Amino acid sequence: MPLKASWRAVAADPGPFLALGVADAVWLEAALPALLEYEERCPTEGESLTHVDLRSDNICITAARAVFVDWNGACLSNPRLDLGFWLPSLAYEGGPEPEKILPDAPEVAARVSGYFAARAGLPQISDALRVRAVQRRQLETALQWAARGTV
Repeated sequence: MPLKASWRAVAADPGPFLALGVADAVWLEAALPALLEYEERCPTEGESLTHVDLRSDNICITAARAVFVDWNGACLSNPRLDLGFWLPSLAYEGGPEPEKILPDAPEVAARVSGYFAARAGLPQISDALRVRAVQRRQLETALQWAARGTV
């Protein structure tokens, strides 16, 4: 699966994450051991076709069905990760908290929040200017989810 362990990247270079202001260095130092441990426990192997970037702007709803778009990260993996990646988007748009739909999944919360933590503070992508803002919104929700389940 293309998702590398991301809390490890934050541990190696916390600057971009801390610059977002969603957590301070004291919180990160205290929370990082648990986040790293849970992230490592999250299985990324699997036989299910997974999108890896599910969020509301990658879902088109028609009268007959839902169509997922933007499949550039698709792979065979753990389907709980697709659900986990969609849940922060659902929550910050007014839906239920992630653990209401995917209870007892601190490893998924850690994997998802780590993905966004390692990316949301990076420089803008010139041909995808909305990406970092979306990643930050998803990080805010995913980080709270992970903190409730792991820290």
